[in-house]
Amino acid sequence: MSVIDVFWSFRSPYSYLATKRLISLSETWDVRVRPRPVYPIAIRTPDFFQTIRPQWTPYLMRDIFRLAEYLGLPMARPDPDPVVMDMATRKISEDQPFIGRLTRMGVLACEAGDAQGWAFLNEISTLIWSGTPWMTSDHLEQAAGRAGFDLAELDARQADEKKRLEAIIKDNEDAQQPYHWGVPLMVFEDEAFFGQDRIDLLEWRLEKAGVKRL
Repeated sequence: MSVIDVFWSFRSPYSYLATKRLISLSETWDVRVRPRPVYPIAIRTPDFFQTIRPQWTPYLMRDIFRLAEYLGLPMARPDPDPVVMDMATRKISEDQPFIGRLTRMGVLACEAGDAQGWAFLNEISTLIWSGTPWMTSDHLEQAAGRAGFDLAELDARQADEKKRLEAIIKDNEDAQQPYHWGVPLMVFEDEAFFGQDRIDLLEWRLEKAGVKRL
């Protein structure tokens, strides 16, 4: 079976907005769509947001909200942001209590199987990007439960297996690096497709490559 590797981040609104369509690829085509969680660019390249042009952020905000409206998906600023960042200075904090935990749990979910991994990524990213105060009450626990996981068990494992899981995340990032630094990034037969707006082009390539529709 052909494989599409998908490099994906919890902090990326475009990863969230692409997730349901990425899930549907494996339901439409005879292809494995393999989720590979990575850390966001804010963690991998901490000075990134201090070097971008001032037009970048206003355009991003307009774009993600209109795209969410177009797709019929909820969209709001995360509360809290999975990456702790001073929005005025664009400086990334050295103290990051959320993104490591989320990404390691994402890797564990993916190890249970592609479908289970996608279910977890979908539920947790929807929770984060819908504006729900996801670290309060039992919101995170309920979202994990909807994906078929026990949050307490996942959380304990991500702490106990931190070294192993961090190595997997690094392997994913190393596999992504030759193609592009951004997410979502889909790689099929050594050809990269960057961004949620390249899913249609990816499907065209699947057809050209002779991948069967289900």
